[in-house]
Amino acid sequence: MSLTVRILIALALGLAIGIALSEWGGALDAQAIAIAQPVGKAWLNGLQMPLIPLIFALLVTGVAQATQSARGGGVAGRAIALFAVLLTGSAAVAALIGPLLLHWWPVPSGAVAALAGAGPASDVGDVRPSAEWLLGFIPANPIKAASEGQVVAVVLFALAFGFAVTRIAPGARERLNGLFAALVDALLVLVGWVLWLAPIGVFALALVAGSRSGIATAGALLHYIAFIVILCVVVTLLLYPMVVMLGRIAPGRFARAAFPAQAIAFSTQSSIASLPAMIQASDGALAVRASTRAIVLPLAISLFRITSPPANLGVALYVAAMNGVAIGPAQLVMGVLVAAIVSLAAVGLPSQITFFTTTGPICLAMGVPVEALPLLLAVETVPDIFRTVGNVTADMGVTRILDHWGDDGQQSVSTGAMDGGSIEP
Repeated sequence: MSLTVRILIALALGLAIGIALSEWGGALDAQAIAIAQPVGKAWLNGLQMPLIPLIFALLVTGVAQATQSARGGGVAGRAIALFAVLLTGSAAVAALIGPLLLHWWPVPSGAVAALAGAGPASDVGDVRPSAEWLLGFIPANPIKAASEGQVVAVVLFALAFGFAVTRIAPGARERLNGLFAALVDALLVLVGWVLWLAPIGVFALALVAGSRSGIATAGALLHYIAFIVILCVVVTLLLYPMVVMLGRIAPGRFARAAFPAQAIAFSTQSSIASLPAMIQASDGALAVRASTRAIVLPLAISLFRITSPPANLGVALYVAAMNGVAIGPAQLVMGVLVAAIVSLAAVGLPSQITFFTTTGPICLAMGVPVEALPLLLAVETVPDIFRTVGNVTADMGVTRILDHWGDDGQQSVSTGAMDGGSIEP
């Protein structure tokens, strides 16, 4: 039985038992909560324990990988730059429409803090732009910043350190990269151990949530799923006009070319499984040169997940709304930047680990409680379907765009584009 299925079963059992205890448990309800709450909290603390060092190590190794790819020049360098722009843009889409959607369609009443299962939300510090606020991003003591959970400062230091590593002697650079790669592997083993206990932790947290808010918890989970799916669908739909304009291809042609890979992504939740269909579409209807496809598609699958920043930022926005935390413009900007950066750092990780390594830093950077994340992980299967469909669509779209503009930055004529830059039928 897969970990995802075990977590879902634990979630359902926990909610059912918690609701039953709240209705008919009497004194037993309080006793069960007294046991379940510290168990869930202990597991959550164990999950957060490796988060900061893992993000730091992932960013350092991610910078090395991206720099190595960009040094190849030509289409690889342009692909890395385009990925960074689009990841930031997709996060900005969530920052714009997410709060509006939650305003028009708010979290169900009675579910505020229900999913957290750990008491009231923590206070959010003052994040209004000021000289002191800006200086706080440059840590005088990176170790102290990490111990205090100052994620933005840690991310900036990791990026600066990662780029510095790329400028030292090759031998020393390889040793440092090997050290951080080994650190990532060791931390992933540690996270794997904690996730092996996820059914116990999720069961305990779900029992507390079910006891406190009853059926409202299930309503909040369904509302959350719909919210994240909407964000992913919006970002995916926005890809079509972008590819039509920048790739100079008719919308119907791109839609028909993308559909087979999208269908595979929907059914398998795997970009790798969709790769043969993406290659066939690139060589066929998208009319992409083999030289471009051979570089861009592997890079895109490895580094580019366009739905990760908006969906992960959406998780933080939803948890903030659920806990009554007001999100200001400064927090949104921080969320966008951190979401785009960590999505590049966490590529290639298992989905359960990716969820925490990407959403956790965003929540911490925005001052949002993280107690609800384990229960949201339990229902991530449905949003993950739409995440994967969006990622596959973006992979084919950027491949067409980069090929259309050719190796020298000019519009490609080898793909059959009509004179004057008109859209290909």
